[in-house]
Amino acid sequence: MKDARAALRYAKAILNLAKDSKEESAVNKDMQLIATTIFENNELEVVLKSPVIKSADKMKVLKAMFSDNVSNITLGLFNLLQENKRISMLEAIAKQYSIIFDFYKNTQVAKVTTAVPLTKEVEEKVLAKVLALTGEKANLENEVNPAILGGFILRVGDVQYDASISNHLNELRKEFDNSHYIPKI
Repeated sequence: MKDARAALRYAKAILNLAKDSKEESAVNKDMQLIATTIFENNELEVVLKSPVIKSADKMKVLKAMFSDNVSNITLGLFNLLQENKRISMLEAIAKQYSIIFDFYKNTQVAKVTTAVPLTKEVEEKVLAKVLALTGEKANLENEVNPAILGGFILRVGDVQYDASISNHLNELRKEFDNSHYIPKI
């Protein structure tokens, strides 16, 4: 990502401005909404990154999509990015903001991969277990991957716990292969 440093600088500046206004949580929700919307909407991403489309037209699209749902600080970010001709960086800035906001709030991200989506009850149990194990709060991201067949894969920071059925089957296959190997002499 060529503009990663600039995106981080913008995100830090927005966080500092939001902290001064005591709106950092509201701006974080805005940034999550923006990042999700751009990620899920390929056409919006193409519009924002296109060098052919005028920045005024990009602003019209952003304001039409987000002006009713976001704070004044976020709208100010849109204007600043337009002035600096960096609207294409909006998704990267939104992602960086969420990362540094979580760090600021001592919250980590726990990624859980399951074969089916988690229910609210199971999510609460996982979050409680992560808090008990690490002593820190976590935001839960659930990724659905039917290839793991069942169970789950939990990743918190740089620690991963794989309790998936596919992992257990692979371990059994390795044990079976090792135990029935007869060397040729």
